Amino acid sequence: MAATTFAWWQIGVIYQIYPRSFKDSNGDGVGDLQGIIDGLDYLNDGTPDSLGIDAIWISPIYPSPMADFGYDVANYTDVDPLFGDLATFDRLLAEAHRRGIRVILDFVPNHTSDEHPWFVESRSSRNNPKRDWYIWKDPAPDGGLPNNWASMFGGRAWAWDERTEQYYLHLFHRKQPDLNWRNPAVKAAMLDVLHFWLERGVDGFRVDVIGFMIKDAQFRDNPVLHGVTAHHPNDLWGLQDHVYDIDQPEVHDIIREFRSLLDSYGDRVLIGEIWAQPRSRWARYYGTSLDELHLPFNFDLLHKPWDARAVRASVDELEAALPAGAWPNYVLGSHDISRLATRYGEQAVRVAAMLLLTLRGTPTLYMGDEIGMTDGLIPPERIRDPQGLNISADRSRDPCRTPLQWSGSPYAGFATVEPWLPVAEDFQARNIEIQRGDEQSVLSLYRRLLRLRRASPALTRGRYSPVNDEPPNCFLFLREDEQERYLVALNFGGESCEAKLHDAVGQIVLSTELDRTEGPPVSAFTLRPHEGIVMKLLMKSL
Repeated sequence: MAATTFAWWQIGVIYQIYPRSFKDSNGDGVGDLQGIIDGLDYLNDGTPDSLGIDAIWISPIYPSPMADFGYDVANYTDVDPLFGDLATFDRLLAEAHRRGIRVILDFVPNHTSDEHPWFVESRSSRNNPKRDWYIWKDPAPDGGLPNNWASMFGGRAWAWDERTEQYYLHLFHRKQPDLNWRNPAVKAAMLDVLHFWLERGVDGFRVDVIGFMIKDAQFRDNPVLHGVTAHHPNDLWGLQDHVYDIDQPEVHDIIREFRSLLDSYGDRVLIGEIWAQPRSRWARYYGTSLDELHLPFNFDLLHKPWDARAVRASVDELEAALPAGAWPNYVLGSHDISRLATRYGEQAVRVAAMLLLTLRGTPTLYMGDEIGMTDGLIPPERIRDPQGLNISADRSRDPCRTPLQWSGSPYAGFATVEPWLPVAEDFQARNIEIQRGDEQSVLSLYRRLLRLRRASPALTRGRYSPVNDEPPNCFLFLREDEQERYLVALNFGGESCEAKLHDAVGQIVLSTELDRTEGPPVSAFTLRPHEGIVMKLLMKSL
């Protein structure tokens, strides 16, 4: 495949912004769109001092009662006043594009807020024209719930409406009723939403829980998993095999319509939040003719132990499962899971950065991971996340959503007042301002990795192949194209290890420790504990 056939979303790096926690510009303690504009030069101003990303994905900014912090949408075609307005969004889009940064919006099609005008009408009476825009059911013959489906936020997925004496379905918060995607009017209205934002110039969408949109037409009970117990009494989701409430075959027809609309606008990207297992089921979301998602998010590494064998197995399994011509992607952090530095340990942060930015495929970087941010400590009285409130404190996603640490000034330079979530305690020692001036910092490593990646066709577009004779607890792989070849060697362990190149010599171009300079070509090298290197190979084969 010629280099000119690669799209921006294949060779670029995506940076996820959780807008409430990125930067507060107006002194209310909550991040906003102007704050994102103010931070664009940090992300990419075209100089080596900036991070150097290619696209931003912004979590929901729509009007919302904030029961799930924007994922409960009350109006799909406006901006919540908390974040700004449409004029500010247009400025953000223009300023991002001026810097060569693409803008990807979060799209939430599975459910709305119960305060959305559509649902207000739907629940007003059984005869309302929008009644069938949501999923309403009578009680079971015995007077109980319509079926055994559970909510991801705890408890059952059915809420009783006293006025109309029926249950409505909510696979998440009870204030997030699920839309009925079997109703053509719902699909038409949501396609209009995509059209609205595409006309404004957005570069694509990350679609929330895209596989949840269609439910079993018969609403059959999910099978109960035997031998599985809930860690918390209200956590029922993990007790079921989700055969009927998610990942139904008909969802692919809807995704193809999304894709067709985006393709009509040219160079746009469609990304989906996909949790389907096994890999073969996940891979179907590319489409049989690559006509569905450009990138079904690959979350597998989020749940793997920090172990070289496990990580290599995940990567090789992904490569084997990809349909012909499909493009891989990797995610190591997000707003829904404990931060990378907390999950794997701070000694893994540098190797994780090199892993993410040298594997074949599109990487998505979660804001703050580039400075090694750790989970914040959230007192019980400060918990805001409905998952933490409804299930238990240890299920709260608040710790990975604490404000981005810009500086050592009060409130980490995020705000001038107490933020919506407390700033992590280490902000004075771990922040962007300090790390920008430190050539040995994690941020400096990310900047160098991103520059190397951008400059190298082999690292952005080249083939991937593992190296079979790896030292213990190390992962070695090749990235190569017709012009250049790189060896990436990652030590996941706490002991040094030796590696040899067979029938080749190589020159180290980057180490995670940032203290190795380019020396003469070598045929063997030592990886220090928790070190990764990128080595340019100077002969044809290993």
